Amino acid sequence: MPKLSDKKLCADSECSHPILIAKALQDYYPQDCRFIHIHKGQSVYVYAMLKDRGNLFWAGSVQGSYYGDQEARLGYFPSSVVEETHALMPAEKWDFYCY
Repeated sequence: MPKLSDKKLCADSECSHPILIAKALQDYYPQDCRFIHIHKGQSVYVYAMLKDRGNLFWAGSVQGSYYGDQEARLGYFPSSVVEETHALMPAEKWDFYCY
């Protein structure tokens, strides 16, 4: 059975550098602790994208006053709630997957 991690596109082997910056088009209230809460208009740093099947979920973090002095938390969110604003790595360099 294929693993979900085999379908991830990342900037590096550890998925530790953002691929792009996106802006939230709407609020997103997750029902699961693996997902992040996003406010409309908030910047989202995208660290991993799932390829195939419509890129349904991305992994990223939000930063700003919502978290106060806490570090930003990484989690998943639907790609449909954001729009890309700044690509940080050209797509042609995505030639490997995170494991």
